[in-house]
Amino acid sequence: MLLESYRLEIFNSECNPSAMAVHCFAHLDQDVSCALPYLNSVLGGFEYIKDPPAVTFKAQGKLITVHGRKIAVNALKDESEARKIVEWLKREINNAWECRDEIEPRTEGLPRPQMIEILKLLPKTNCRKCGQPTCMVFATRVAEGSATSADCPELDGTAKAALDNYMQAFHLDA
Repeated sequence: MLLESYRLEIFNSECNPSAMAVHCFAHLDQDVSCALPYLNSVLGGFEYIKDPPAVTFKAQGKLITVHGRKIAVNALKDESEARKIVEWLKREINNAWECRDEIEPRTEGLPRPQMIEILKLLPKTNCRKCGQPTCMVFATRVAEGSATSADCPELDGTAKAALDNYMQAFHLDA
C-alpha cells in the first residue's frame, strides 16, 4: 500500500468566507508522486504538471488536484463529504499503484473542449431557457462538464447530435 495515512484540513474560502461550501487539503504522510502518472491514466486528468508532479481532474462534481504530498478538493458540503472523497482517492491511488504493470502511465493532460467550438454549435439566441443568461455562459458550462446538450431546449436533433459528438472526444457526457 503506497498511501496509508493523511491529515485532513477543512477550511472556508478566504475570498468568500460566508460561502456555504468548504474546501479541504489532505496532507499525505507518504509521497505518492510515483503513482501520479498511473492515476492520471485511470482518472483522466485534464491537467498534468511534471515538476513537481501533480494531476488535476473532475470527479464526483468536484475539482481535485493530487500532488505528491497533498490532495486539494473544492466545493464540499461538509467534513463528511471531504472524508468520503479523500478515502475514495486513497483507494484509487493505491489501486493505480498496485496495478501499475497493467496501466500505461500518462504525463500529459487530456485535451479540453473549447468553449468557442461549443458556442458555434449552439443556436446563439440567448433565450435563457437553459437557465443561463447567454449562450456563451451555457457553452462555458458545457466545456466544464456541468451542462449537457440536453440542457438546451433550443437545440434541434442535428445540432444536439453535433454537440454530443464533439463532447464525446473529451470523455464528458454531452
